[in-house]
Amino acid sequence: MRSKQKAILALEDGTVFEGWSFGFSGEKTGEVIFNTSMTGYQEILTDPSYKGQIVTMTYPLIGNYGINQEDIESQAPKVEGFIVKENSSIFSNWRGDQLLSDYLIHHRIMGVEGMDTRAITKHIRSAGAMKAILSTEDLRQDRLIEKAKASPGLIGRDLVKEVSCDKTYHWTRGSDSQFLNDAPPPSLNDLRFKVVALDYGIKYNILRSLCDWNGEVTVLPASSSAESILSYHPDGILLSNGPGDPEGIPYAIETVRQLIGKKPIFGICLGHQLLGLALGGKTFKLKFGHRGANQPVKDLKTGKVMITSQNHGFSVDPYSLDPEEVELTQVNLNDQTLEGMRHKRLPIFSVQYHPEASPGPHDAQNLFGEFIKMMELHSHA
Repeated sequence: MRSKQKAILALEDGTVFEGWSFGFSGEKTGEVIFNTSMTGYQEILTDPSYKGQIVTMTYPLIGNYGINQEDIESQAPKVEGFIVKENSSIFSNWRGDQLLSDYLIHHRIMGVEGMDTRAITKHIRSAGAMKAILSTEDLRQDRLIEKAKASPGLIGRDLVKEVSCDKTYHWTRGSDSQFLNDAPPPSLNDLRFKVVALDYGIKYNILRSLCDWNGEVTVLPASSSAESILSYHPDGILLSNGPGDPEGIPYAIETVRQLIGKKPIFGICLGHQLLGLALGGKTFKLKFGHRGANQPVKDLKTGKVMITSQNHGFSVDPYSLDPEEVELTQVNLNDQTLEGMRHKRLPIFSVQYHPEASPGPHDAQNLFGEFIKMMELHSHA
């Protein structure tokens, strides 16, 4: 066993927490946030939407089912740091092939255990998510606090360019059928619709879900122009999830604006926010964000409540949208923030949460089916 190395988390407001390193040693800055999921740490680590953030897990024991290669959401972890109450030094899972600690070390991700994750969470919940630094190198608290204050933060920053793909590629792999709640309706089984997915930090499970619903998926870099996107003659366009401040990527907003009215569009998470901005709305930063697999969302038309998986720190201001053009479709029951919208005339809709649901429930998987139906209707128009 390697000896434990002391680690310090210092927040920009002067709050300091101490623990022990179980991942890669070093020093990283980022916005410190918390996630309330009980499972799914592997999906969280590899979700590109966490770029620029130090993730604190509220569930006390993490790592007990190890790491496998089937459940990753991108090629490698994207978090800046990972904080848990207790890291499991053993794992038991028929698909597991690696310890969490070994995985973090291999990918040079800082992992810390032994910190009071409850205290961190309560502090963020009261004071808000804030800039922080995680270090095993510099243990001087005063210096670390100053470094945290001087770090860039998320506002106005383009993190998408750090996680988007460099080249166009085709995706052909669907999900393992044993995990599917909703199979495509028989009427859609023989239909194949071409989907262009814009990669702002796309999760693999979004691509798997599109394939499950018989989509032919081509993934394009976030910097792609509207002209190049339309040159693929897609039946529909998916705007993916991604990290950071949507206002920090004006080129993406302008591209989405040029795509409106050209093809059916489905936006997820950051894609939802970009669509809101392209439609003339505004976004704002949430106090501590929504991150977990248990967020209740109400459909305003049916009254149905879904439990959803979420990961975002910004939100679309519903009062900034034109009510003559945009219909608000869903709200978060915890704080009444906007969770879904639909254009009243054009084949466009979006949601703030993650219908691909990994980690999390599968309540909203049928949204991919709605996207397919929208493309079918548009193709016959």
